[in-house]
Amino acid sequence: MSYFVVGYYALLIGLSCLAAYYKQRTPFMLLFSLTLASFIMGIIGGVSALWTVTLAAGALALAAGTSYAFREFLVIILPRETAKEIKTAPLTASFGMFVIFTYAIAGIFAPIIAPHGESQVIASAFAPPDETMLLGADQLGRDMFSRIIFGARNSVGLALIATLLAFFMGAIGGLFAATKGGWFDQLLGRIADVIMSVPSLIFALLILSIFGTNLAVIVVVVAVIYSPRVFRLSRAVAGNVVVMDYIEAAKLRGEGTWYLIRREILPNSTAPLIAEFGLEFCFVFLLIAGLSFLGLGIQPPTADWGSMVRENATLISFGDMTPLIPAAAIALLTVSVNFVVDWMLYRSSGLKE
Repeated sequence: MSYFVVGYYALLIGLSCLAAYYKQRTPFMLLFSLTLASFIMGIIGGVSALWTVTLAAGALALAAGTSYAFREFLVIILPRETAKEIKTAPLTASFGMFVIFTYAIAGIFAPIIAPHGESQVIASAFAPPDETMLLGADQLGRDMFSRIIFGARNSVGLALIATLLAFFMGAIGGLFAATKGGWFDQLLGRIADVIMSVPSLIFALLILSIFGTNLAVIVVVVAVIYSPRVFRLSRAVAGNVVVMDYIEAAKLRGEGTWYLIRREILPNSTAPLIAEFGLEFCFVFLLIAGLSFLGLGIQPPTADWGSMVRENATLISFGDMTPLIPAAAIALLTVSVNFVVDWMLYRSSGLKE
């Protein structure tokens, strides 16, 4: 038995006993469960399985430490009222905010951060990593790391624009429908039902094959596909607000529809709409990445994570995990946004009380 195995189990058992002695129930259950799982994994997979558990635990510890430090940083720099809310955020939400912040910095300062140009050919096809290329080259000899950095600007930026347009269309339509009611409400509701009845990917492929893959067409198509989701949520939220007494009082004062929406309904519907914005961004981001993977999204030579997975997929046959890096970037951002959205939904639901 190696010194690593002895030290591994001794450390886990020692930490478990320490947590039990100080009556820390949650850390004890976590550590002792990990100890039992490690016994089983060690018997089945040997030392390599224990190394895998160690690396995974180290990665989780690093993520937790980074999340805690970033949360404290936000508490210091933000105004007092906002800092109080951030202080109550769980580490998962802090991790999500840190990842979103990192992606934003990468997208904004991509030309400065990337060591090479977005379409610059600097090596042979599928060249291995070296001191000038951290992740090697793609099928044309372009730096993968630089293209991933530029992909943060292109993929995330396009998804953000499409989400903003979808949210604007859906929210304005839902608020007006709830305020006006009658035939106007019924008409917009039936239009939303028709759009939602068509599978989003099939609808997008059909429209893009007809009108082309121009970026403006992609934004409009994606916005039309996902605006009915926002419409139905904003219609439902506003429907609970328009029946309140202060809305009736405003109507009796002679206030117009736009005043009611802007000053009375929207301020009381903000929390669920903000949370829905995060969810919509995830759906839009994944759809655009899927379209790019199929060749109908962002077109070459523009860097895009979806198309990068398709272009370098042949490397997986040779045991090279490089194509999984842009896929992991997509997954990491989606999970991080969901972490933040979950926290915002928790706050807006009143469960914190």
